[in-house]
Amino acid sequence: MDTDKRRVQMTDIARLAGVSTSTVSRALNDSELINPETRQRIQELARSLNYTINLSAKNLRLGDNRTIGVVIPYVKGSRQHVSDPFFLGMLGTLADALTDRGLDMLLSRVDSEHLNDLAELYDTGRASGIVVIGQWGHHDQLNELAMRKVPFVVWGAQLPRQLYCSVGSDNFSGGRLATEHLLDLGRRHIAFLGDIAFPETEQRYQGYLAAHQARGLKANPQLLVRTSFETEEVQTELGRLLKTKHPLDGLFAASDLIAMNAMGFLSSNGLEVPKQVSVVGYDDIEAASHCHPPLTTVRQSIELAGPEMIDCLLQIRQGQTVEPRVLATTLQLRKSTCPL
Repeated sequence: MDTDKRRVQMTDIARLAGVSTSTVSRALNDSELINPETRQRIQELARSLNYTINLSAKNLRLGDNRTIGVVIPYVKGSRQHVSDPFFLGMLGTLADALTDRGLDMLLSRVDSEHLNDLAELYDTGRASGIVVIGQWGHHDQLNELAMRKVPFVVWGAQLPRQLYCSVGSDNFSGGRLATEHLLDLGRRHIAFLGDIAFPETEQRYQGYLAAHQARGLKANPQLLVRTSFETEEVQTELGRLLKTKHPLDGLFAASDLIAMNAMGFLSSNGLEVPKQVSVVGYDDIEAASHCHPPLTTVRQSIELAGPEMIDCLLQIRQGQTVEPRVLATTLQLRKSTCPL
């Protein structure tokens, strides 16, 4: 469409200049974060296109905006959808926390390989702060956003050299609780299911290893089953384990969905839960107490997560330095585990 038939958008300038929308925004606002040559080039291009800054968006970004962006990164490898019960529970607690504080929520999904796009929500005035649900192995990108002074908070694990604020459960303790329970039941051949490339899952796996070590036991590395949340992959990878004929009498899954999927697969392959294989999940989603058998799981305090993240974000918006928060986990005992 001809530019004289519609208002030129910031995205048009970004495309023509070969830079991101956030870079254009900063350049047009004379930000010193953009080098002088690039800043001048973008400003001259904007003038040639008769572009005018959206003052209302600028004003919103500077403090009047009551909208908080909630972003669920899209990770192709994880195959975890927005309809995942964990995400729905998190969105619910965030929505309640925002409503209690007179704020609005803007839900967005961003490709995890392009997390810099998160800055556009803030730079263009669509949101005055951002909540990111999950780190997904992109710690360095999140650190870069923090250095650019984008106000955001992340639901995830506390990691070394972290420049941003995270709120998350005590994954290490949760993993240890789950594994200690299985060991207390006399289980000695305990599989771990999950993708340890992700920080939260890796910390749960470290808890699993620590529980073995504390008992003078060594976890069998052959019982580490690397899998995403996708049903078919869980069953394929667990099927491969069963074909190896390694002894198996316990299973700790990095999420309830993986655990429930695994229980169904074990049952269909003649292994009775909990008599032959005791199973523990992680999250304590609503369905965990209603599946068959009801799932023993590590409970994250999701109802506390929303208020905690929003309060941290509001402090960050005010220019405060906010330390990461770690929420306690507890073990919810149900019939998927029982004594031998």
